[in-house]
Amino acid sequence: MAADPARVWNEEQLKTEEVAKKELIKFIQDNAAHSFLAEHKLLGNIKNVAKTAKKEQLIEAYNQLFESKRMIWWMVLWLMCVSQRFKGTEVELVTEEVQAVKIHDTPKESKIEAVDEGPPKFMKSILKKGDKTNFPKKGDTVSCWYSGTLEDGTVFDTNIPASAKKKKQSKPLSFKVGLGRVIRGWDEGLLTMSKGETARLEIESDWAYGRKGLPDAKIPPNAKLIFEVELVSID
Repeated sequence: MAADPARVWNEEQLKTEEVAKKELIKFIQDNAAHSFLAEHKLLGNIKNVAKTAKKEQLIEAYNQLFESKRMIWWMVLWLMCVSQRFKGTEVELVTEEVQAVKIHDTPKESKIEAVDEGPPKFMKSILKKGDKTNFPKKGDTVSCWYSGTLEDGTVFDTNIPASAKKKKQSKPLSFKVGLGRVIRGWDEGLLTMSKGETARLEIESDWAYGRKGLPDAKIPPNAKLIFEVELVSID
């Protein structure tokens, strides 16, 4: 049987010490969507996540992530084969669209209800100015410190360590912006920020978690989310 292109480690490797928890957490955080990480309680600093997450939990999350990758991969291969038979037809056009789908995208992204028409569904307030020169583009890797609250002030997620000392020893959240790795309000909001900027993003539910919310992260249905985000770097 050919090697699975969606996987990095097989089942035997995952169960041994060959794959450390921190290495597994980093890989999942780099490849999974924000909603997937929230559902599996894998958001935040890698060291902190490693303290609470069990290896069995991480293996389960890894397998779920790549089960969806595998499905997309084989769909791409099938459509590529079909398009070779029907050059210049609508099938070929569909193949191009599927090839454009990033393998890291998961079905969990369907929970995020994006609106493609109408005015922006977020409001930004600048708390600290950035350099006003370096702005991220779609596909750039951005690193951020953030804190997320509901309208009543309840903090549902943050990656900011409790002390300045711990912050120096920790790493901010990194992901490729503009590709659906996070909720749309983040993707759109961060593209307007410059390096070093700290902003308050008030995101309507349509560009957050919509009518379903995200129960595991204690985000209720139709919730407006408020984030304070510091754009640390752009790569």
